Amino acid sequence: MNLAKVLSTRGFYITFVNTEFVQKRLVESGGTTSHDVSLNIRFETVPDGLPPQHERSHNITDLAKSMEDNAHIHFHTLMEKLQNLPNVPPVTFIVTDGLLSKTQDIANQYGVPRVAFWTTSACGFMLYFFMPLLMEEGYIPLKDESCLTSDYLDEVRISCIPGMPSLRLSELPSFCLATDSSDFFFQNVINQSQGTLLADGLILNTFDELEGPVLEALSVNFPVYAIGPLLLSQSFHCKEKDGFLDEVSLWKEERSCLTWLGTRKPSSVMYVCLGSLAVLSNEQLLEFAWGLASSNQSFLWVVRPDIVHGESAVLPKEFMEETRDRGLLVGWAPQIKVLSHPSVGGFLTHSGWNSTLESISTGVPMICWPFFAEQQTNTKFVCEEWGIGLQMKKTVRREELALLVCNLMKGEVGDEIRRRIRQVKETAERAVEEGGSSHNLDKLLNQICIKRQFSNRPLELCKLN
Repeated sequence: MNLAKVLSTRGFYITFVNTEFVQKRLVESGGTTSHDVSLNIRFETVPDGLPPQHERSHNITDLAKSMEDNAHIHFHTLMEKLQNLPNVPPVTFIVTDGLLSKTQDIANQYGVPRVAFWTTSACGFMLYFFMPLLMEEGYIPLKDESCLTSDYLDEVRISCIPGMPSLRLSELPSFCLATDSSDFFFQNVINQSQGTLLADGLILNTFDELEGPVLEALSVNFPVYAIGPLLLSQSFHCKEKDGFLDEVSLWKEERSCLTWLGTRKPSSVMYVCLGSLAVLSNEQLLEFAWGLASSNQSFLWVVRPDIVHGESAVLPKEFMEETRDRGLLVGWAPQIKVLSHPSVGGFLTHSGWNSTLESISTGVPMICWPFFAEQQTNTKFVCEEWGIGLQMKKTVRREELALLVCNLMKGEVGDEIRRRIRQVKETAERAVEEGGSSHNLDKLLNQICIKRQFSNRPLELCKLN
């Protein structure tokens, strides 16, 4: 949506395609409507192939398989519809999620360019793309399940990925660490990342000063357009337009937490949110709870209704009583507004790339507890390469969490991390400004216009859908 809004300010007509399930969730949460005339953005949907009652967030394998088998078929039907809608410009280029590479065949059929937008970090995408090399070198797939439970993952080092520092096996995306090369996600991320070679370009939500060596290495294989952080880019391009900075959420946001934050001292609150997909055991939930309690620090904790797999999250009465004067629990929060609040001094995150960039964009240091996918890789870069966060061990221990919170919020280590993330934030802000390293949309769109034989017309007149 950030990218769609930026494109909208340039005179482009946007058709934004969601699955029916996601669109329904967005509407129910108040996050979007079926058509926003003021933004020149309209919404269309395709089925994801699963029954309505399916628990998609707890079984993303089913969702990914269904999308892989069905999405391109439904997308083809949608393309036929869009070519014949009254008062809607014909489709002249397509931006798709990187994991939908089969839409390339449809783009080819209609003779329109397709650009792949991978919403991962550049380093995360790089590891997916070079999985065939890791297989050739014998690193993956893992030999057997014992590799997952021993020190093996931390002991083996990888130094063969272009543009990347030395990595532990444990710092690879979780999809890489299968013990069977026929594993669905193992094969899927290889196929999808390699499929990007057929696209007319690769969009990444990052900036050169953050991931420069990786972007340079990737540019050998693709036309790469780093246009991030999109949150700041959207703010830069759309600052005078009402509604452009509203967040899009799959959950109903409890905005009353912003009032509560207003009662706290500056930089005193630890914000805790593990994203929309991470699930905990009851034991992990309790360790998080008592770790926050033991830190004696104020906290705002997002506890989703489905954060404990298969049951409702229930916290002990003793915990609620002990923390009632300094803790607030909500089902979901307006994250960007929370991170922008002067009372927030730290962010305990799952290290998803959106959350990581939002933390950078608002200058809030992180405690990282990666859950799956390339979150382990993001954590490596946040904590070791960029020095803007602290890493939690995979096994949650209340004593470790309490110590990390205290160190980040009060200690000298935390002061240094705050200094560094302020510098990175300033660099990110410069990147999205006119002449900055992420000011690449004109370059991308000119290439699209040239391919569409619009090169003899001014870019702002290319009214593309």
